[in-house]
Formats: sequence, structure tokens, C-alpha cells
Amino acid sequence: MNATIETSGELVIVYLFGELDHHSSKEIRESLDAVLSVNKPRHLIIDFKNVTFMDTSGIGLIMGRYRTLQSFKGTLEIRNVDARTKRLLELAGIGAIAIIKEMKI
Repeated sequence: MNATIETSGELVIVYLFGELDHHSSKEIRESLDAVLSVNKPRHLIIDFKNVTFMDTSGIGLIMGRYRTLQSFKGTLEIRNVDARTKRLLELAGIGAIAIIKEMKI
């Protein structure tokens, strides 16, 4: 799996690394869904700092977790994205459902 998941009270942070493609997204989705169903966090942070590649399955991963969070009124933040990925996420409408923060250099 290309992710590390940390939990602390009502917060879950997912640190992604490497490529976020069809194969890795499936593993991350399954692991993250298990954590979300148990913890029911008020806030989910997905950290893209160490992501080297993302295809459309990354957008699907984000959208699906947002739907899950809605069931327990959680919020979503996407952190440490590069300018290109931020633009892609905004074009996909993710900016309307999540806080997107660019990586600080």
C-alpha cells in the first residue's frame, strides 16, 4: 500500500507516497474505508507531499471518501499538492467539496 494512515481522536491523516493509480488506489481505499468506518472522524486530511504521479483514480479516491465523510458530517482537506495537481483537482470540482492546500516550498 502506498499510504500511511494515522488516527488521533476525531482526526484521520493519510500520507500518500509514490504513484496513485488504479492498483494503489484500490488498496488505499479499502484500508482507509476500514479506518473511517471504525473512527467516524470529523476531519480527514489527505497529504500528497510524496505523490509522484496521480491519474483519475486519485480523484475517485477523494470523491468516494468525501461521500463517506458526509454520512458523519466530516470535513475533508487535501494538503501539500503541487500547482499542477491543485489545478487538476480544481478542474474536477474537488475545490467545492474540500480545502486544497498547496505545498510550501
